[in-house]
Amino acid sequence: MKRLKELAKKNYSAKMANSVIAKFPELTDKWQYDYGVVFKGMEYVYENTGNEKYFEYIKRNIDFFVNDDGTIKKYSKEEYNIDHINNGKAILFLFRKTSEEKYKKAAQILRDQLRTHPRTTEGGFWHKKIYPHQMWLDGIYMASPFYAEYATLIGQDEADEIYDDVAKQVILCAKHTRDPVTGLHFHGWDERREQRWANKITGCSPNFWGRAMGWFAMAAVDVLDFLPQDHQSRETILAIFKQLIDALVKYQDPETGVWYQVINHIGRNGNYPEASASCMFAYAIAKGIEKGYLDCSYIEFLERAYEGIIYRFVEEDEDGLLNLNGVCMVAGLGGNPYRDGSYEYYISEPIKTNDLKGVGAFIKASAWVERLFM
Repeated sequence: MKRLKELAKKNYSAKMANSVIAKFPELTDKWQYDYGVVFKGMEYVYENTGNEKYFEYIKRNIDFFVNDDGTIKKYSKEEYNIDHINNGKAILFLFRKTSEEKYKKAAQILRDQLRTHPRTTEGGFWHKKIYPHQMWLDGIYMASPFYAEYATLIGQDEADEIYDDVAKQVILCAKHTRDPVTGLHFHGWDERREQRWANKITGCSPNFWGRAMGWFAMAAVDVLDFLPQDHQSRETILAIFKQLIDALVKYQDPETGVWYQVINHIGRNGNYPEASASCMFAYAIAKGIEKGYLDCSYIEFLERAYEGIIYRFVEEDEDGLLNLNGVCMVAGLGGNPYRDGSYEYYISEPIKTNDLKGVGAFIKASAWVERLFM
């Protein structure tokens, strides 16, 4: 606890946020989900510090995309890509702060995608139109917290339907991806068992990818921010969250305190400590403790994790700006060229410095570690 408090006092969230503003002043290339991870981190730093520059950074970049009539540049509903919902969280943040109608209209456009987004036979959102009949852990983070927050802004009848749908997404994904032996979750699930990567009995992909579980852990703890206290599925989602954290801490590397690219193969040839997953797990644990979902015994795991992240992945450059090393650039399933979900596949993807998915997760983790001591 003492070491964690000392690290919290160093305000790494603001330092990394400042570094992002300096290195990435414009996040406007594409309407892409990793920008939304950074914007969420900036939102937390803004709430912690009250410094308007973090708010302005989010607003300036989102305003590039959102037109006065609420339409969104570089976004296509017809792609039915669940990743494209994630930036909606920043849009809702701006609507809450400014009450500007264009943000509400933009949020409605993203919500409308979910009205017609293709689903599995049980009602789970496909990850993308190009990945039919599949749910991936990643997609729960991309859409469900936005969807649940959107419900807080509308009439009760539609809100109740959305809350039920949000809960359904989390519960279905957990049901189909959780491994009963380890308690970990497989990256993806194919209800048709048609993909080469899919187990012919379970439909699951063959490995436990760190960042996929990071997305899912963050999704579960974030959904709980908006799901009503008396909702019938709230305790189920809380149990899913706790079960995942309890499984993850068993695979925390005892030497470094962080997690590996393929979670359950610590020390296997080619495997490596991976920054984005480690930051996502630290965020989920810190927020879980702060919100009272996890008891104080989990501080031990958080302290080891956050200390490991700082000393293993974070470095300061000659300009005093922070870098985050050790982030897997991308990983997926299927597609062209085909990604088979094998161990060899996951360790073959490029490792990058300052990949925004990892940087955003680091800011989020740091902001919530700091909140524990505010």
